[in-house]
Amino acid sequence: MKSTQLAQISLTKDRTGATTNPIYLSTAYQHEKLGCSTGFDYTRTKNPTRSQFEEAFAKLEGGKYSFATSSGMASIQLICNLFKPNDEILVSFDLYGGTFRLFEFYEKQYNIKFKYIDFSNIDEVNASLTENTRAFFIEPISNPLMFSVDLDPLYAIAQEHNILTIIDNTFLTPYLSTPLKDGADIVLHSATKYISGHNDVLAGVVTVTDDNLGELLGQFHNMIGATLSPFDSYLLVRGLKTLHLRLDRATENARKLAESLQSVNSIEEVLYSGRTGMLSIRLKQDYSVDRFLQNIDLCIFAESLGGTETFITFPYTQTHVDMADEEKDKRGIDEYLLRLSIGIEDYEDIYQDILQALKKSKKEGVSL
Repeated sequence: MKSTQLAQISLTKDRTGATTNPIYLSTAYQHEKLGCSTGFDYTRTKNPTRSQFEEAFAKLEGGKYSFATSSGMASIQLICNLFKPNDEILVSFDLYGGTFRLFEFYEKQYNIKFKYIDFSNIDEVNASLTENTRAFFIEPISNPLMFSVDLDPLYAIAQEHNILTIIDNTFLTPYLSTPLKDGADIVLHSATKYISGHNDVLAGVVTVTDDNLGELLGQFHNMIGATLSPFDSYLLVRGLKTLHLRLDRATENARKLAESLQSVNSIEEVLYSGRTGMLSIRLKQDYSVDRFLQNIDLCIFAESLGGTETFITFPYTQTHVDMADEEKDKRGIDEYLLRLSIGIEDYEDIYQDILQALKKSKKEGVSL
């Protein structure tokens, strides 16, 4: 069972009998003689603590090679090195603003083309293919509008046309979804989020099964050097041990909250995929987002997700601040949209905090 695998992930079997892996902080490793190595030479290239996480995570994903990076964005940048000028990437129309910003940079700087499409519309997907299409970049649950997409038809199209399928699985994690087992070529995560789970690690991870991809990404990982520190690697292993417990509780809370908020008059729209702990709400225009955020008490106004605490994010000026207004308008990312990462607190406490903040944000003459 995956819960058992997570609870006992990467248990040490060294001679001391320690049940927690040591943290190897050394940056250099001694050689007995020329041509003789322990397998570790320099910590940018390979570190025992990082290797413990990477090997355990690859197994969890159903992959063969994992590469732990210094942030989620470093993971995406690592993958971008697979492409060359005039290559085209089809991308989820609604996606994380930092990803959009990086892709805009690569398009301007390196002439790699990124086209944003609705992956749930198979006709649009097929019509968007060209001889230069090299990859699909998909958020299976989009950020921040929570659109879901069926990946199986996309895997079939990609395989038919020799196109790489890249899945940003940050929202779902390998506990809820293992795309590599289903047909994806590359899976990435901002491990800062659910994988860590405690808002105390900045990290990313990329996993593949194919040997050629593994060798190429390994070379880039070493050359670029945006590798994860030993201590942060240790913290990710620690976080994984409770991933199933945290996600189960967060998902249960999110499902209840999404249902309850449907009947709140001050909310125009509740956006929830039915999976994981992420949802978004759109307030009616008679309500002030600023006043709402000033009056939350238990929940936290902060720009992240996947931790034990409930975070509320305002995409318009936070995660998507660098997206042009016209692009935000196309996607429905307006000044009334809030993204919620539901934590593991008592559900009733979360719900009542949101209700009381909404009451304080309403204008005169508007009933809740």
